[in-house]
Amino acid sequence: MRFLIVRTSIRAAADTDITAAWADGHRLRDETTRPELRRQVVHAEDRDAAFVLARALATVGAVRAGKQRIKVLPLDDPRHPPACRPAPDS
Repeated sequence: MRFLIVRTSIRAAADTDITAAWADGHRLRDETTRPELRRQVVHAEDRDAAFVLARALATVGAVRAGKQRIKVLPLDDPRHPPACRPAPDS
């Protein structure tokens, strides 16, 4: 399975927004409608390689300071395997 490793900037949220989201039971951040700004994108061919790259990116000063974050995202959905090819005639 392939993975995407993304380093993004964290959007600041006001305390009142956090309190309102908590009280109303909705999300403060929704990546599907308003994704965070991407700073760096790297691809990996397997899970172990993805986590090695993520650990390396986590050493960046802005990540360590809490201003950016690392996300490891699977690109292939295991629930939907690729279409089966017919067996070759022998």
